[in-house]
Amino acid sequence: GIYFDGKAGESFLCNTCAVNHKRAHCHYIKLQNSLGIVVCTQFEVLCLVLVAVLWGCTNPFLKRGTEGIEQVKKENTFLQFLAEVKFLFLNVKYLIPFLLNQSGSLVYYFTLATTDLSLAVPVANSLSFLLTLLTGKLLGEEFGGKRAVGGMVLTMTGISLCITSSISETESTGQQNGTQLDP
Repeated sequence: GIYFDGKAGESFLCNTCAVNHKRAHCHYIKLQNSLGIVVCTQFEVLCLVLVAVLWGCTNPFLKRGTEGIEQVKKENTFLQFLAEVKFLFLNVKYLIPFLLNQSGSLVYYFTLATTDLSLAVPVANSLSFLLTLLTGKLLGEEFGGKRAVGGMVLTMTGISLCITSSISETESTGQQNGTQLDP
């Protein structure tokens, strides 16, 4: 991406297209805060939340859509595989959540093109995890008790460590306000 921290209207050389741009006309502009940490745009945050919703809320419906697949029986492994694929893709209760889930993956890959990986991955996955639990609970699934709560705490702790680590690395590299252009 291209990072630019300066006044509106200042020109700088863009490595994306090798043209001098004014701040408002560049392809991917991310502002750095006073610590040199790249700030996600609101659009990127909304995209990551959309990804989490599409992944997290569809998981319990995917689970429900597979109910009955155990009754599919064929003579050999290959025919069994084909029969299960046929069962799933002709089952609307599975197919609609599957397509929504996969559209989340498309949004995710689009968002990764402009978002810092060390923040995008934990944010999307942790929110997805929490939304899966919430949606499952709303659909009447068991929550999992103390072990599930412990797992959520450990997951959120790990994500917090990832985010803190990425912020610390950015600060320790000595990045200051200024123009930083990446190809």
